[in-house]
Amino acid sequence: MRTVAVVGASLAGLSAARSLRSQGYDGRLVVIGDEPHRPYDRPPLSKEFLAGTLGEADLALERDDEDLGAEWLLGTRAAGLDRTERAIRLTDGRRVRADGVVVATGAAARTLPGAAGLAGVHVLRTLDDARGLRDALALGGRLVVIGGGFIGAEVASTAHGLGLDVTVVEAAPTPLAGPLGETMGGIVSALHTDHGVRLLCGAGVKGLGGERRVEAVLLEDGRGIPADTVVVGVGARPNVEWLQGSGVALDNGVTCGADGRTSLAGVVAVGDCAAWYDPGAGVHRRVEHWTGALERPAAAVAALLSSGAAEPAVPRPPYFWSDQYGVKIQFAGHAAGADTVTVVEGATDERSFLAVYRRGGHPVAVLGMNQPRLFTRWRRQLSNTTP
Repeated sequence: MRTVAVVGASLAGLSAARSLRSQGYDGRLVVIGDEPHRPYDRPPLSKEFLAGTLGEADLALERDDEDLGAEWLLGTRAAGLDRTERAIRLTDGRRVRADGVVVATGAAARTLPGAAGLAGVHVLRTLDDARGLRDALALGGRLVVIGGGFIGAEVASTAHGLGLDVTVVEAAPTPLAGPLGETMGGIVSALHTDHGVRLLCGAGVKGLGGERRVEAVLLEDGRGIPADTVVVGVGARPNVEWLQGSGVALDNGVTCGADGRTSLAGVVAVGDCAAWYDPGAGVHRRVEHWTGALERPAAAVAALLSSGAAEPAVPRPPYFWSDQYGVKIQFAGHAAGADTVTVVEGATDERSFLAVYRRGGHPVAVLGMNQPRLFTRWRRQLSNTTP
């Protein structure tokens, strides 16, 4: 291959570029990013950066002495992939011809209908999002977080620490039931009420009140929650629209094999936009976690450079962490399909415990709250036993 283009300049794209060089690729390397920023770390955006304890320079993912010999095309978005000419069309009119393509375009935060143009309403996905939200939280007042997932929970925790009056609104009966299961989701989300943050569950949002600036969150049951600032944390959608008509199969992201290869030869996908095949579960999954964006590009690059001849390694079970109200939450594996979950150390009411999820007696996931050492041992065991 004479030219490889990495479309996406966040962690997954940077990891792919690094893997290309470390695996011996010495040709032309082009990295395309829709943001004007060099690659930066996203997890601190909802925590230390939002709280003002971490600066923008601390978010940099590249080492000071790192030189990948890449051409960086930043501040421009991919608009299409022409499989006949093997060219990526950019929104600024340029075209990048490439023999190999790594799709790492990530995902975008979902928004609420009718929220566009209403001041005081924020999402949190990018550095620019975090800048705007940090300035808003510095003014204090009443914050309503719509969505009780991990991003919403971290924002609520940070805002509470900054002294704001915080309410979390969650449409589901139990927050975090999807990734953690109902029992553990309820225990983890109880951190909000432990710290005096209002948590409203089973509360659908009808709309937002206010003309030019948000004044309230309107619930389907008729209630209105006064708000000076609103954060919408209702999930993300994969950025794959630009691949429509390209021949790359799409289904809730880019459909990939177990090594990241897509339906189009010479194209692999990594990161939040990629739905890799999970041979253990027999399904395609999008893994929207930092660790996956760091680790999986090496396998995808190996498949790209070998034209699929490289034997795909068995991926480690997905892992993510969250820091809320001074508590470290760690999770690895898949809670879905587990038939039991057992606390094997600590106590849930003390918010310091380790729980193991099992299916047919075999561990399939592990959750820790303030148990980092024990969690690390169980995570390693899970990696060794997961098919």
